[in-house]
Amino acid sequence: MRKQIVEYTSPLDALIALAKQLQTYETQYEMESSEFFAKYNQGATSDDEDLIEWAGNYQHYLALRQELADRLQNVA
Repeated sequence: MRKQIVEYTSPLDALIALAKQLQTYETQYEMESSEFFAKYNQGATSDDEDLIEWAGNYQHYLALRQELADRLQNVA
């Protein structure tokens, strides 16, 4: 499967896109991303490509969310 690289104009746009992707996984696997990620980190999931991508997307989501929180804190 060929991966496509998408560039966003802002971290907020990227965060929104990631949140939509995470929602798709959550619906498909009937599990919250945080719950999945805890199981993934414990080695309690398979190494399917979808799950590896989900974990990566969730890590990216958390990093972006933290980046935006830090920026907002510096504005005040």
